[in-house]
Amino acid sequence: MDLRFSDEVRRALDSRQPVVALETSVVAQGLPYPDNLAAARACEEAIRRAGAVPAATAVVDGVVCIGLEDAALRRLAEGKEPLLKLGSRDLAIAVATRASGGTTVSATCELAAAAGIRVFSTGGIGGVHRGASEHWDISQDIAALARFPVAVVCAGAKSVLDLPKTMELLETAGVPVIGVGTRELPSFHSRDSGITLEHSVNDVATAARIARARFETLGQGGVLYTVPPPEETALPRHEVELQIASALAEAERQGIRGKDVTPFLLRELGQRTGGKTLKANLALLVNNARFAGQLAVAYARGD
Repeated sequence: MDLRFSDEVRRALDSRQPVVALETSVVAQGLPYPDNLAAARACEEAIRRAGAVPAATAVVDGVVCIGLEDAALRRLAEGKEPLLKLGSRDLAIAVATRASGGTTVSATCELAAAAGIRVFSTGGIGGVHRGASEHWDISQDIAALARFPVAVVCAGAKSVLDLPKTMELLETAGVPVIGVGTRELPSFHSRDSGITLEHSVNDVATAARIARARFETLGQGGVLYTVPPPEETALPRHEVELQIASALAEAERQGIRGKDVTPFLLRELGQRTGGKTLKANLALLVNNARFAGQLAVAYARGD
């Protein structure tokens, strides 16, 4: 794969320093400007403070980038041009047409694996959408998690999804879901979901050993580490569920489908909760990045 590395990321990979991949769909499509740019910079800073190097991935004018300079990151955040939302299936189209766009979880997993990066931080993964038995709306993220050897740090699956079905499909795909300091699946904006996790870790060294065993010893695919969102900004699950039901009804009324559903629902939730979900989203992104940086450091030094 033809990749363009930033100078910082190239030096880190050449010298075997810990590196953490970051998606950019949250910048290009997920959050409003300037919150998106502030969040991206805060995540990078959290990773650096943990001792690792951040590597945001994107396609810019048809070039696959691993690590973005500030000007490119700002360009994605400002959105003054059409920007694609890039899953794995969309990468070839973006490259061939010299388009630009932010990478989702599936594309970032693929690009991180190609670059030799073993840790990736995001907000929440995609999965099985509510009502999938009728419209078969299932994210590419699960297939990518199963295929690519990357440790993905998140706050669970996005709360707008069908979480029980998402967990079932992750199990079918052979993706281990491991709680970080919890035995319950976080649900993105909330610390709880009512879904018990079979596996959990209480320290980063154990998390790193699991990832190393999966990737290096067994040659298997990805692993999912779920970190509860910070308690001070997390929302009660029942409150979020009420707002999701209302937002889903509005999406149905407007005929919103496919990859447009999640950005629409996140915007609606932000408006309906007076910005509480946006605040929770920003906090969990940085919290996940912090743990991912620690995990990358532990993985690199062989803990």
